[in-house]
Amino acid sequence: MPTLPILNKMGKETDKIDLPEKVFGGRVNEAMLHQALVMYRAGQRQGTVDTKERAEVRGGGKKPYRQKGTGRARHGSSRSPLWKGGGVTFGPHPRDFSYTIPKKIRRAALKESLNAKYQSKEIICLEELQDKFSKTKEFAQVLTSLKLRGKILALLDGCDDSIKLVSRNIPRFDLKRAVDANAYDILRNKTLLITKTSFKKLLDRIEK
Repeated sequence: MPTLPILNKMGKETDKIDLPEKVFGGRVNEAMLHQALVMYRAGQRQGTVDTKERAEVRGGGKKPYRQKGTGRARHGSSRSPLWKGGGVTFGPHPRDFSYTIPKKIRRAALKESLNAKYQSKEIICLEELQDKFSKTKEFAQVLTSLKLRGKILALLDGCDDSIKLVSRNIPRFDLKRAVDANAYDILRNKTLLITKTSFKKLLDRIEK
């Protein structure tokens, strides 16, 4: 059975947690992850780009020149897409890029993301921190003791609420609740810092 060491705030191993083989075993299903990641990223697109069609461009109400006798092609407006300063043909307009995939696929993607992080040894399980932190550098010292590098996603359910305040201006540190984290949040950060309480909540979401 796969296991994961539990560290204290000094980075010393104090215990181990047993991991279910049906979650942390076998190859990572990359196709499942791809479906979920594309959906989550599509939902983040603003979709605010807009171009003007010929009817929206100011001016152009007068016919540029007479219909016949000039030797030139006939035109009814100087705001035609054929003219400089005219409208745009088939240009982008505001739209909603978001869509949904089945709940079972989202749940499976969450499982695969945890498995991927476990296999790459980028999950750090931390004891619940009950100490009250009053300064950012106090909590930053904990992260230094754990030798964390790169972007960090922290799921610290069960820890003191003061961590939420003192961690706000730590660069590349994202604090979330276990019930809010998804596969994209886990994979876009290099290290997953998690407590035993959060681990249990994630596994409960997967097994529902």
